[in-house]
Amino acid sequence: MPSSLHRSVCPYDCPDACGLVVRVEDGRAVEVTGDPEHPFTRGSLCPKMNRYQDTVHHPERLTTPLLRTGRKGDGAFAPIGWDEALDRIAARWRGIVATHGAEAILPYSYAGTMGLVQRNAGHAFFHRLGASKLDRTICSPAKSAGWALVMGATPAPHPDACAASDLILLWGINAAATTVHSLHAVREAKRNGAQVWLIDTYDHATAPLCDRVVHVRPGTDGALALGILHLLDRLDLCDEAFLAAHVQGAAELRERILPDYPPERVEAITGVPAATLRELAEAYGRARDPHLRPGNGLSRYGNGAMALRTLACLPAFVGAYAKPGGGAFASTNTGGAFPMHLLEREDLLPGPVRTINMNQLGRALNELQDPPVASLYVYHANPAVVTPDQNAVLRGLAREDLFTVVHERFLTDTALFADLVLPATSSLEHADLYRAFGSYCIQRARPVVVPVGQSRSNLEVFQGLARLMGFTEEVFSQSADELIDALLAAPHPWREGVDTARLDQGLAVELDPGTAPGLRFLTPSGKVEVLNPRDPEPLPRHLPAHSADDPHPLQLVTAPAVQGLNSTFHEREDLRRRMGAMTLLLNPAEAGARGLADGAPVTAFNGLGEVAFTLRTTAKVPRGLAVAEGVWWRRFAPGDRTVNALTSQRLTDRGGGSTFYDNRVDVRAGWPVPAVRP
Repeated sequence: MPSSLHRSVCPYDCPDACGLVVRVEDGRAVEVTGDPEHPFTRGSLCPKMNRYQDTVHHPERLTTPLLRTGRKGDGAFAPIGWDEALDRIAARWRGIVATHGAEAILPYSYAGTMGLVQRNAGHAFFHRLGASKLDRTICSPAKSAGWALVMGATPAPHPDACAASDLILLWGINAAATTVHSLHAVREAKRNGAQVWLIDTYDHATAPLCDRVVHVRPGTDGALALGILHLLDRLDLCDEAFLAAHVQGAAELRERILPDYPPERVEAITGVPAATLRELAEAYGRARDPHLRPGNGLSRYGNGAMALRTLACLPAFVGAYAKPGGGAFASTNTGGAFPMHLLEREDLLPGPVRTINMNQLGRALNELQDPPVASLYVYHANPAVVTPDQNAVLRGLAREDLFTVVHERFLTDTALFADLVLPATSSLEHADLYRAFGSYCIQRARPVVVPVGQSRSNLEVFQGLARLMGFTEEVFSQSADELIDALLAAPHPWREGVDTARLDQGLAVELDPGTAPGLRFLTPSGKVEVLNPRDPEPLPRHLPAHSADDPHPLQLVTAPAVQGLNSTFHEREDLRRRMGAMTLLLNPAEAGARGLADGAPVTAFNGLGEVAFTLRTTAKVPRGLAVAEGVWWRRFAPGDRTVNALTSQRLTDRGGGSTFYDNRVDVRAGWPVPAVRP
């Protein structure tokens, strides 16, 4: 059979949503490359997607439903048929509803797929059932909340706008690991003479691209931003005309907040030398067109929303929001261009139901009563390793009275605890509609290979369960393509003028939110709201992080890895080999003070747990930090716990977000005695 080429989309939790070209032979994907016609990703892929066919056709793909036959966590299963599996789920849920009410059933999902249909396919079902809602806030809601307090619904500039900048601040972002295609424009700006500064906690994979690297103590980014604003004001580097015409509250910030952040105090808080702070402020204030690119990492502290709120003020004080470089890029928020209520159907709720924050799953599984969580349904997520407070999560998953169903492609850490495991399709095996959040591209994808084994998509499974539960609403019988057509049929100004023929052919097209530089701010006042009179805290200020009073000496940074995406891709031996061992990065002086040698087995520990790592010493990590890159599966870890056994269930100041970076540890020699499972 001759080979054929098909377009598709990377489905994973990355801002870029890369266009793919898939070569298919004899019904199998044999090559996946970047689509050169994609307007943003331009034919290149990250290391994780370069051999995506190895994930799609991996020998460990699940191909049939599985029924647990042994103890939870041991991975003992027997194959069963789909009809029996769905019948068991429906029967068990009917019993739970009769005994405890539907709120005793909890869905758990996040971003294992970003397709609008398959990612959200369970919402209508669980709303109709009356199950507990899941507050899906594990990533960056604090960033969104903080930014919105200043900028409202103002669209971000085009992601390539920073190519026109002469100074780019990459702040709290490892773009080489998390949004590699955003660096196209950064490199273009550098070729045109721009300076690129990185402000972050340590030298990661993006650092070699940058002209200057400034290390800031974890959780103190807001204070550093206030220090820059203090100096912009003191050195007369502010754009007074822009402030007078287009900013609300600049005078109040100058009077009430900025005097408290002189360089010497900011140095004491952030660790950034006063001289470096002055260089940074002068470079930013004197730049023709400075561009700010804040990442998600600096929002994962107890003060994360306030930190982002403060950063959003920086471009306002130099008038950068009206300049060709675009001022700042946080996220494109393209989800608003689609009528997601058609899929999510919150109107089907029988009445008010409780909401459970996904970052506090451990607490929910172990402590909630009236009703307890009696059943957990997990899809496109792996909470056993990615959710904070791993020990609490594993205790909950090990409950014999918890009926757990996991819909997955692989036997993940979470699937090992399931009563039933259902085989899931990959993105090459089902239809979906994708929207980027690091660009304005949208793209439609159709199946390019048949489902592996008996795998079924999220939509198919929820529609099957809906029939068994007696749900007859139309949303439970519409195909993926019908739902996509409905999303595209509803008008939205951002989609006016979109080439629907190209979209139907599987090509990426760009939305137009009207992001050309200008003076249009979508806030209640029509201005950049440095002062937000509707908020209990009307002005930005520095807040301490949760861990400020923790006596453990090292701040833990749970950073992204270039070769992985949270716990995704760990099935791939080639990527694990390139990542090497599950390592903990320490400054040589910190290692020496503890008598620890490079390459030695070590244990990181705090009040939540202890985790085995292999030590790697490097001057790229400042003293006072311990860096763990990536989220490993337990089967590939040196011990029986991974990094989130050290992270807490505490939430951010706004948005209910995770605080993965706001934890402290110490490190000792040797690996711990394996804990008693779970």
